[in-house]
Amino acid sequence: MRETDRRTIMAGIGAGLVVAAASGACAAPRDRKIGYAIVGLGGYAELIMSKFAECEHARLTALVSGTPEKLERFGARYQIPPTHRYSYATFDRIRDNPDVDVVYVILPNSMHAEYTVRAARAGKHVMCEKPMAVSAAECRTMIDACRAAGRKLMIGYRSRFEPHNRLAIQLAREGFVGPTRIVTSEHGFNAQPNQWRLDRALSGGGSLMDIGIYSLNAVRYLTGEEPVAVSAIESTDRSDPRFRTVEDRITFLLRFPSGIEATCVSSYSSNHNAYRVIGTKGRIELEPATGYDGHKMFVNRDGRTEPRAVAAGKGQHAGQLDHLAECILDDTQPLVPGEEGLADLRVIEAIYRSAREGRRVQLDA
Repeated sequence: MRETDRRTIMAGIGAGLVVAAASGACAAPRDRKIGYAIVGLGGYAELIMSKFAECEHARLTALVSGTPEKLERFGARYQIPPTHRYSYATFDRIRDNPDVDVVYVILPNSMHAEYTVRAARAGKHVMCEKPMAVSAAECRTMIDACRAAGRKLMIGYRSRFEPHNRLAIQLAREGFVGPTRIVTSEHGFNAQPNQWRLDRALSGGGSLMDIGIYSLNAVRYLTGEEPVAVSAIESTDRSDPRFRTVEDRITFLLRFPSGIEATCVSSYSSNHNAYRVIGTKGRIELEPATGYDGHKMFVNRDGRTEPRAVAAGKGQHAGQLDHLAECILDDTQPLVPGEEGLADLRVIEAIYRSAREGRRVQLDA
């Protein structure tokens, strides 16, 4: 986004959002489904669109893309009329579409702030993919924009709606294996070349922004605490053309107010997806922990390790879509609001700083 465009958009938060804010309460009639517009029709958006069939309270009503062929193809597949298909240039017209309640931003990270602000200015609630933005400052701008517009902002942390993760949170926080002392969380995959995630201008960073955020977010929701200090080490082979502008591996240690310590791994050159909560009486393990499917849980207590079966229930993707819809219908606060995304970005910035400066970084309360 050009700097002049960014200034124009951000300047509209104060004055331009007043009209949207004047619309009043966010509650909606309970006898209808909440309409979503999907912005950005890449691979993950294609998965999300397929999940509306599982939703009780949400439906797909509009599409936004810079590729006419995608608008035509997905519009036909999901019966979205031409009047409800938008380009990025015509996006702001969405304010006049009463079938759209929520704008779901599924774009490269550097575009999240712009389209969240524009959606709020159009009087729409927002679901934004993680990471929420490329800086904590942009996160605050997004929060302020939605607050000024009287609209809800939720971040797409789908794992918070996945049954195994929900049970792990419950067991860990209830002390099922005793008070938590250590958490390990490791996420990585072998990144393929020639994708926007490997371009810092679009992604804002490398593996940490993309997959490492799962390691970070997991230790935050498993402990229910915010870290007070971080130490990090980066390991990147700059001769690898994939990593010309972004990092490969970062290992980071977080310390929490209660004394819990968490060791986390973020990687673009190794495959792993797991976490372990270690208490005084045992441990809780998930592997895979935060994938799209195939989650497995094991619980060790008093020397015995057993698998823990979890009822499937509603899928995590449909669960998050319906959750925001219900929050709008009932005028309640989302489980993972913009402040959750801001909390992750604050820690991510500290992780990068620690790795860059080679020292431990304290986090403000």
